Amino acid sequence: MRAVQFTEYGPAGVVHVAEVPEPHAGPGEIRVAVRASGVSPGEIAVRSGRMRDVLPVAFPFRTGFDAAGVVDEIGAGVTGVDVGDAVFGAVHPARRGANADFAVLVAWAARPAAWSWAEAGGAAGAAETSARVLDRLAVRAGQTVLIQGAAGGTGSVAVQFAAARGARVIGTASEHNHDFLRSLGAEPTTYGPGLVDRVRAMAPGGVDAVVDCAGGALPDLVAVAGDPARVVTIADVTARDHGVHLSHGAPESETGAADPLAWHGLAVAVELAGEGRLRVPVAAAFPIGEAARAHELSETRHARGKIVLLHRA
Repeated sequence: MRAVQFTEYGPAGVVHVAEVPEPHAGPGEIRVAVRASGVSPGEIAVRSGRMRDVLPVAFPFRTGFDAAGVVDEIGAGVTGVDVGDAVFGAVHPARRGANADFAVLVAWAARPAAWSWAEAGGAAGAAETSARVLDRLAVRAGQTVLIQGAAGGTGSVAVQFAAARGARVIGTASEHNHDFLRSLGAEPTTYGPGLVDRVRAMAPGGVDAVVDCAGGALPDLVAVAGDPARVVTIADVTARDHGVHLSHGAPESETGAADPLAWHGLAVAVELAGEGRLRVPVAAAFPIGEAARAHELSETRHARGKIVLLHRA
């Protein structure tokens, strides 16, 4: 089968499609014939070598955490799903490899009828991450939450998850994405110099929690929150220097042990999608053979929503 991988650190051009053996579903797992899969910004950082000191990898590194497709193999002990079902879900975070013709999922849910394959292919990672960080921050109705990098693949879903909890959401993005953030339920502002003053003007009573999906601004985000314990980042490996928690699902490393993965986020996504309260914005969809182009776009950090790979018609 075809699988996307890289065998050395470097620019997007090191990403390529290789022929590899097909995986098979083990106990408690299912295999899908992949229709679409997500491109992970975290893997772009890994591929570039920026993370080598905190998250070293073994080569070849097969990419992809989330995928959507049609079930074609069911492992021992699995119930509630049949061969031929359309699902979305995620692979084991230590194995990766969702950017392939076949992927073994360890968590999954039925694909909402309203979602295209592209939307479903990029949904699981964002749903799990959003649930994980909002749970850690105990976000609830009546609170005010700042989401840094709110227009990206994870940030856009986190906005909608927080709004669904009844929180007021302030989201940062480039000005040309402000109408987009409003459509998701966030009050927009720009990132960069002056952020602390802008947020204080919007929320004179303070901010209860901050979710950082972008990285590079932790001192300002801590100032906004008033306490580093009220900030969680998924993107900044300097978190420990600022007393901030870096939430990730990777194996234990110098960044600390992984947080428990919030697989219940997939069920939340299905429920919200069924109620018409969750969109999975797709910034771009590339054929699997153009995975390097997808990495190039992700590296610009200007994509509005999720970048996905398409595997089958």
